[in-house]
Amino acid sequence: MASQEIEALSNALARLPGLGPRSARRAVLHLMKRREAALQPLLAALQTVADRLSNCSICGNVDTADPCSICRDPRRDERSLCVVEEVSDLWALDRSRLFPGRYHVLGGRLSALEGVRPEDLHIDSLVRRIGDGGIDEVVLAMNATLEGQTTAHYLVERLEKFPVRLTQLAHGLPVGGELDYLDEGTLAQALRARRPVA
Repeated sequence: MASQEIEALSNALARLPGLGPRSARRAVLHLMKRREAALQPLLAALQTVADRLSNCSICGNVDTADPCSICRDPRRDERSLCVVEEVSDLWALDRSRLFPGRYHVLGGRLSALEGVRPEDLHIDSLVRRIGDGGIDEVVLAMNATLEGQTTAHYLVERLEKFPVRLTQLAHGLPVGGELDYLDEGTLAQALRARRPVA
């Protein structure tokens, strides 16, 4: 049996996404065995982030500076704006290094069942950003869920008065996917988005 403090650490780690109780216990054992090489640097990094963590006042990203590193980057295309539901979506898209512009995090998606209304999201600040001018294209990168698509349709209605090109991420067949294994929604979206063969 471990001490209460070690058990508390294990329980705290088990609450993290992707870690269950067994994985958390293994992580704790690893940290205890490698106190100098693993535990101390982890504690220092956690403390630094905890002391400096903030939300970007421009886009809503989570960073250790405000504005965030993406909004401060002069190499980013200020005329392109990608709208995402959550910070995790921003990080996933930015890891691909395929989008050269800037981002806007809504902080969720519209959901009648969960009681999430437009005023609960960062939609007004998005409208203000676009209203200030200088943006040519807005990419709606909502998740391919009913709520995500509802949010995208609502944003189209709010943004159609601005002289910007509204685009949306393509949905459909994944690379390497076999038709037999795909759900009906994915197949329907792929059929609706079909394009001519070059």
